[in-house]
Amino acid sequence: MRTIFYREINDVIAFKKQLLQWSQQFREIVFLDSNDYHQKYSNYDLILAVDAFTSVKTDYHNAFQDLHEYQSRTKDWLFGYLTYDLKNDIEKLSSNNFDGLSFPDLFFFQPKKLFLLKDTTLEIQYLQMCDDEFETDFNEILNIAHQPSTDNQQLIINQRISKENYLNKVSRMLEHIQRGDIYEANFCMEFFAENAQINPILVYQKLNSISQPPFAVYFKNNQHYLLSASPERYLKKEGTKIVSQPIKGTAKRFEDEVLDNQSKIDLENNPKERSENIMIVDLVRNDLSHTATKGSVEVEELCKIYTFKQVHQMISTIVSNVEPDTSPIEIIKTTFPMGSMTGAPKISAMNIIENLEETKRGLYSGSVGYFTPSGDFDFNVIIRSILYNAEANYLSFSVGSAITSKSIPENEYEECLLKTKAMFEVLS
Repeated sequence: MRTIFYREINDVIAFKKQLLQWSQQFREIVFLDSNDYHQKYSNYDLILAVDAFTSVKTDYHNAFQDLHEYQSRTKDWLFGYLTYDLKNDIEKLSSNNFDGLSFPDLFFFQPKKLFLLKDTTLEIQYLQMCDDEFETDFNEILNIAHQPSTDNQQLIINQRISKENYLNKVSRMLEHIQRGDIYEANFCMEFFAENAQINPILVYQKLNSISQPPFAVYFKNNQHYLLSASPERYLKKEGTKIVSQPIKGTAKRFEDEVLDNQSKIDLENNPKERSENIMIVDLVRNDLSHTATKGSVEVEELCKIYTFKQVHQMISTIVSNVEPDTSPIEIIKTTFPMGSMTGAPKISAMNIIENLEETKRGLYSGSVGYFTPSGDFDFNVIIRSILYNAEANYLSFSVGSAITSKSIPENEYEECLLKTKAMFEVLS
């Protein structure tokens, strides 16, 4: 059981910084920030969950069953992540590529302390075992002074796949498309730094400030960190309604208003980008149909252009309804991994991805989010993100693009570099 408190926050921007700074004392942290981005499906502007009372951590073997049992048993708020490699629990697939990060395949925890901000109203939920700590904690948060962060060391960032090798691999993927093995696949490559020592809060705050996405995440589990500026929602459940919002299609932003608007128009009318997006919409519709009530899968928005600080994106919104007793874990399992990060047909695309990529994806192109006590959930897509193992001093970020029959390898490479811009800016 939880004790609930409410407080009004006068300076939300300052409070967010204080809350994140205060959270660093805990082993487990999930800090989710919408950055006030206007979105139709949004419950909170900010969520902080800290300090595990219980948790589940596992590799991919029977991972969804373990999560189902954990979620059914606790019936409480749960926060954590699903790595891309949980695909191996769903299908006969494997992940044998290099892994410098060593994140567990699945991790969720039940927080002792939870903060939920909407507009200026802060809802605080503490497990009753520690609710007497609230007043002390809250005063401590409000009295945290701004601490100048120490800068990061100069990092040497390496590229796992050279440009020449990348172009060759995309050409091989195009051969698969021409043979009819797949219609589309998301091909990714890693950038990494060894012997890396960073200040995770500083990196996150820099990344978030230059991107201001709706699904930003600061995640910590002991020595494992995720610093994410994700613009993409994977899946949300609210009552019996399910919402998926895949991104496919990216265009540059320009300081010149006329050029910027033209870039947006060009993206909206680009036949290749629309084709990519529509293929994934069809895949998501099929995925949602596994748990949807008959005739309830609908495309609410098709190829709509959304503008973010770094790029314009093409996003579609697909919705469905489920029976009230449908397991939330089953809804996730039958749609995972998200279509925007795999391709179509899904299993064939994942096999080809595994053969051509050189890094185990892990949490990249996986998802971070939460379950509510009633079984609702909201999960993002881990892109535009920096992953860090502080024990191994290994830092990694990956980028990818959708390869279709219309893809030109050079253009796909340039799109990948565009997506690395924010990460390089933050780490340089």
